[in-house]
Order: sequence, then C-alpha cells, then structure tokens
Amino acid sequence: MAELQSTHYQMYINGKFMDSASGDVETVIDPSTGKKLWTAPAATIEEARAAVDAAWTAKNAWRRVPAPTRGAYLRKLATLVREHEDELVKILMLEQGKIHALAKIEIEFSADYFDYMANAARVYSGDVMQSDNENENIIIARQPIGVAVGIIAWNFPFFLIARKMGPALVTGNTIVIKPSSDTPGLALAFAKLVDEVGLPAGVANFVSGRGSIIGDDLAKNPKVGIISLTGSTASGKKVMAVAKMSLELGGKAPAIVAKDADIDLAVQAIFDSRIDNNGQICNNAERIYVQEDVADEFIKKMTAKMAAVKVGNPNTDSDAEMGPLINQGALDKVDGLVQRAVEAGGQIQTGGHPADIDGGFFYEPTVITNVAQDSEIVQNEIFEPVLPILTFKSIPEAIEMANDTVYGLTSSVYTRDLETASYVANEIEFGETYINRFNFEGIQGFHAGWKQSGVGGADGIHGVEEFTNTHVIYLQRHPENLK
Repeated sequence: MAELQSTHYQMYINGKFMDSASGDVETVIDPSTGKKLWTAPAATIEEARAAVDAAWTAKNAWRRVPAPTRGAYLRKLATLVREHEDELVKILMLEQGKIHALAKIEIEFSADYFDYMANAARVYSGDVMQSDNENENIIIARQPIGVAVGIIAWNFPFFLIARKMGPALVTGNTIVIKPSSDTPGLALAFAKLVDEVGLPAGVANFVSGRGSIIGDDLAKNPKVGIISLTGSTASGKKVMAVAKMSLELGGKAPAIVAKDADIDLAVQAIFDSRIDNNGQICNNAERIYVQEDVADEFIKKMTAKMAAVKVGNPNTDSDAEMGPLINQGALDKVDGLVQRAVEAGGQIQTGGHPADIDGGFFYEPTVITNVAQDSEIVQNEIFEPVLPILTFKSIPEAIEMANDTVYGLTSSVYTRDLETASYVANEIEFGETYINRFNFEGIQGFHAGWKQSGVGGADGIHGVEEFTNTHVIYLQRHPENLK
C-alpha cells in the first residue's frame, strides 16, 4: 500500500510523479500552530500546460472506454480511500485544521461520493424525441466535453476532488486537478492512490502551484472544455471567459426563524451550520433573522451555545469542537470585520476576539446583535464563526431582507406552519432552502447557487450532466431502400 504522508509531495502529470523543473516549492503551514508541515511543487505555466496536454492526448481513448468500466475505476478509488482513511484524516486535520470527527466524515463521504458516481455510469442518459418528419428519430445524446479542470478550495480539500473528478471521469472526460496553495498535500497524497488504481496515463493529473500563475493559465487554455471551480466570487469572475464552467462561489446564507418555530431545534441546527468546519463553509448560516416575538429567547440560547464551544488544536486536543481558521489573513479579516461592526454600534453577546492557542489562527465563536441590514457584516461573506442576528416583524419583511444580497447559494427557515414554509420556499431567491434542518446538501441533490453564488452546480444526476455536452442527432430513415 502507498505511504501517503510525506515531508514533500510531488505533482502527478501523465502518469508520473515529478517536481517543478524550476525547483520552486510552496511551504504548507499548520493553521493550528503556524508551523511548517511540508512542501509541494510550485508549478510553472509550462508544467500546467503539460498537464492539460496529457489530458488532451488521453481524452479520445478514455471517452471510448465503456461508462461502467470507467465507473469501476471510481469504485476501486473508493475502496482505496477507505483503506487509507486514517492517513487521509491525519493529513486533513494537520493541513486544514478540521476536528477529527469532521475530517473523518469528509473522507468517508468522499468515498461514498466516488461510489455514487460509479453507479451513475449506468444511469445518466439522453432522450429520444418525437420528430415532425416521417421516418425520423431525434436522439439527444450525452457526450463528454473533453478536458476538465478542477480548481479546489481549501475548506473541503478532499471532498471537492471527489465532487469534480467523479462526474468528470464517469462521463468520459479527463481532468487536471489544481488544489489550493493552502492545502496541496492532501490532493497530492491522493494522487498516489490514483496511480495505484491504474488509471491510464493522462486521465487524471494533479498540478500544484499559485492560482495567480497556473490557475489563470489553466482557465485560459483553449484545450480545456470545462472549468469546475469552487472558490470566491472574485475567482469565479476570472474564469467566465471559458466555453463552459461550473462555478460554486460565495454565499451569505440567511436563516429565518419564525415565531412558531421549535426554538431549540432552530438554535441547534443554526449553531451546527455556523461552527461546522470552523465556520468555513459556503453553506454556513451567515445571518439570522428572528421574529421579534421570540428574539430574546433565541439570542439567549444561541449565545449560550456559542460561548460553550471548546476551541482548540484538533491535533493535540481530542475534545476540541472547533479548530483554527485557515491562515493569518483569514484571522485578520474577521477581526477587522467584527471590530468595525462594534464601532458602528454592534453589540457583542459572546466572543469577538482572536483566541490565543498554540500560536495558531483561532477566533472565538461570536454572536453580534444590533447590526444594520446594510452593514458589511450582514452584506459581505464572513466565512468565519461569527453570527450576526437581526429581527423582523412579518414573514414578508424577513423575505425582503433575506433576498437583499448579491449571493444566492443556501438558505433556511424554521417554522411549524406549512403555509409559512411554502411561502418562504417560493419567494426566497436561493439555490437551496433547508426547512427545519441544518445546512448541508445530499449526494443525490443538486448544489447550485443563484446570482453571484455560482453557475451550474454539482451532485446528483444533474451534477453528472454538467460534465457533458448534448449532441442532437437527426436520424432520417429511408424504408423504401430496404431489401
């Protein structure tokens, strides 16, 4: 079995492990301590293009492999992921700062995702349509696009590989994976499993380096048929010149708590949706709208839960419920955001400061009230464990405030009334709405945002189809020529 953890990782291009010819490397920092973990190559533009060239050369042979055979490779990958689960969990905890329970879930969920996509090989399909013409069939076939590029965010550095690589490969595309510079080790460790499973050379390639250099070049490469990017809205706008894209971008998820809601359920679900992954998920509940009748009760209970969170280094403290932010920049950003909100009149109910733990990038779980709808803490994506709470009088008013954003990824509502739930679901302008549950999608769903939260989507059969082109075939028959 492959040994996954290393002090230095290599890229994987055209079936071979390699360093950058430039000798340049990136140093990966443990966000829990601020200390060096390992290094990874900083690829040149030429090496990024070599990865695309390898995928381009491999694509025609790969698309001719039967879909169930392509799916069998994904099933083997899922098996290897489960066999190496402990190693992968350890790398994820060190590199990204997840607590053990969530790191374990990410690895296991990713294995399940590869299995789901393997099964899709016999499920995704086209259509046969009725024609206006006699003796004609109209066939709408699903064909691979060609070369896919998966640009991976640091907050789910393993699952996002599965989310992009699984549907790309099963539909007959080849792929180049570019991990975040904050978390390249896990992707390059996974490349060892890709090599072990025996995928043909060039079908899956892993290239590490700075997004401003190789990410931009990958997005502009004319041989790339689809870019699948998970990242910021600003990053998404940079790749909009490509022929086809699937963009999972930022979010500013509202949670609406009606006066008839089960308050304890709402508090627990929103709490889980705020501190999960240390507050660093685009799905995280980012702003709370509570009906005035129950606002005091909700704020009191939410403040108590957030204040009780044990923040710690997940690699040394097994009881830690929340780990660090990804880097110093994230810590500085959230601290500035909160301090400016306080200067504008915001009231801190709990938290509001960095936490001094092991020299890492920790921030206290924070609840802040008395903030304005047009303030930056309500309008801009936070991506850290900070929860602004506002109040409303009527459900239509709550909808108006919830929709007052450039984002449109996830949303939630808490109510016992079917009329309220139905009204919110029909009026809210978001790609996903969770009713009386925490914010996290299912493999078989479709994770897609509106407005500046994305283009296209992922998961389920609709996510599989994102990696296909439609090919309409008009088949005219001439039965008079039959003999």
